Amino acid sequence: MLARLFVALQHILPCHWMTAVVYRVARIRTIAVKNALINGFVRLYDVNVDEISLHVPADFATFNDFFIRELKSGARPVDTDSLSIASPVDGTISVATRLDAHSILQAKGLSYSLDELFAIDLDEARAYTNGSVTTIYLAPYNYHRVHMPIDGVLIAAHYVPGDLFSVNEATVRLVPGLFRRNERLVMHFETSHGPVALVFVGALNVGSISTPWTGEIRPRKKAVVESLDISSAPRALKKGDLLGWFNMGSTVILLLPNGVATWHESLRPGTPVRIGEAIASLHNGAAREMP
Repeated sequence: MLARLFVALQHILPCHWMTAVVYRVARIRTIAVKNALINGFVRLYDVNVDEISLHVPADFATFNDFFIRELKSGARPVDTDSLSIASPVDGTISVATRLDAHSILQAKGLSYSLDELFAIDLDEARAYTNGSVTTIYLAPYNYHRVHMPIDGVLIAAHYVPGDLFSVNEATVRLVPGLFRRNERLVMHFETSHGPVALVFVGALNVGSISTPWTGEIRPRKKAVVESLDISSAPRALKKGDLLGWFNMGSTVILLLPNGVATWHESLRPGTPVRIGEAIASLHNGAAREMP
């Protein structure tokens, strides 16, 4: 009952305005305020401060700086097997399965299409017909940076404006097409095993999404899909390299073509994963030369 009430409220509340307020609060630089926010968050979510590269809270200028914190070197070792795909984030598995043609499972009884998710890259969507997908939810306490799951080249990225529904479990179960309705950043890669797509899904209170090459991407008022300038991105990205970060929590979706890899059997809904750990095995015969 409470879950349905929460979802109903999201349909009537000014979610973009609420997110803008959280954006400003998270960037307050008054020392007493930002320290209280950081310390309260650490206590509430039992954040492991020992793995953080800076001192908490003194070395962080704002709460948002703490939220997008970097970890100490070696805190997330990356699996070195050339035939593994690594988790791009710390989070919890929502889905790890095969696509039913062009249909992506959201939750029991709910699906959405590749075309709806990609919005404009409809030709690219065909590459993932009957492919594989995993959806990983980032809780507020998780490390919120996103890393490369496989060696590859970033060939395109675009921002799709949309709603800002929460992406918690209750909302995912109750809002049809949630991930194709929410705003998102879609990244396309070319790898030696074919194309790979990774989608950053925005959400309630996610003030923005950032990448090292595009800077901060804030929710847009105009409902126009925007191709992003990635000309400053390095030619080759290695497994484990930084792709971007959520300013507040959300979800990522990783898509692979048919016949390229198999998710590990341990990846069931509710399974926690960490950046760098192997989540899938590539099929050796599928490898080809990079473009």
